[in-house]
Amino acid sequence: QLTLGGRRVEVRKPRARTKDNQELELQSFNLFSGRDLLTTAALDRVLHGLSTRNYRYGLEPVGNLPPLATSKSAISKRFVAGTARKMRELMSRDLSQIDLLVLYFDGIEVDEHTIVVGLGIDADGHKHPLGLVEGSTENKAVCQRLLNDLIRRGLDPELARLVIIDGGKGIRGAVKASFGKHALVHRCRVHKRRNVIDHLPQDQRAFIGHRIDRIYRENDADHAAAELRSLADHLETDHPGAAASLREGLEETLTISRMRLSPSLIKTFKSTNPIESMISTARTVAGNVKRWRGGKMIERWTAAGILEAEKKFRRINGCRDLQLLRIALDAHDAGLKQQEETAAAV
Repeated sequence: QLTLGGRRVEVRKPRARTKDNQELELQSFNLFSGRDLLTTAALDRVLHGLSTRNYRYGLEPVGNLPPLATSKSAISKRFVAGTARKMRELMSRDLSQIDLLVLYFDGIEVDEHTIVVGLGIDADGHKHPLGLVEGSTENKAVCQRLLNDLIRRGLDPELARLVIIDGGKGIRGAVKASFGKHALVHRCRVHKRRNVIDHLPQDQRAFIGHRIDRIYRENDADHAAAELRSLADHLETDHPGAAASLREGLEETLTISRMRLSPSLIKTFKSTNPIESMISTARTVAGNVKRWRGGKMIERWTAAGILEAEKKFRRINGCRDLQLLRIALDAHDAGLKQQEETAAAV
């Protein structure tokens, strides 16, 4: 049997012999007789929306050869093997050789399970999926498992990096525990704006939303912080929930403003859009799943979706200005070392 057009077909095996009657192995026959091509074909078709039940309708025509290994159960087994391989590929990547300047973390909810995923951006502006972990909620213990795995695979926790999160307490606590002062944490402004707006009546949402947007466009971070606190004071009497939401983590929404980055980099780093775009592709890939059978299945599908998203990655907007981020991170590292030397001298 050979793999041909996404199925197995029976053929007469060709044989070749040398002049002294020694049988030779044909490399082309060995390639097509293996089942790796069938696993790859099944994985690609199912990830792009073809169900295991209708798999045979997506096969390429190859003549009147009876198709083998195309049943629903056979394709399901191949798909499980393929996604398990994708999972191993993602979770075994060596991170020690990647010069990561920025880390993103976010969670995806799937069938009462939470998958926390990581995305990195290197010094050239390329995106790298880092890994994932499954749990019941996006709590600190679950997030800590992901960060521990990244550190085990070579991510240096003592280098200054920009870490962009949506404001979840679990990932914030895990970042602090793993990286300490080396992490410059930036809170997503889109999430902050949305959280504040949700506490307001409908007739005030547009006005307050525009005012928050205008403040975040300020180049002076100290002035922007003062204006945000003034807005929180204004909202305190009538809408204390909105005021409290605005004050919570206020300084961390201005982290990138204090780093003196270019407008294009600020536009890229002001939100968690890069990792949410990757998560959106993973959701689309898993859109045809009608029944989830546990966390392992969710992990495999999410890993496969993330690696599908990676195929379409482009360099980030503002990638040519990343040297400005490098300078800011180096200055932060130098400041930490100076603090340690001063403390040691005392």
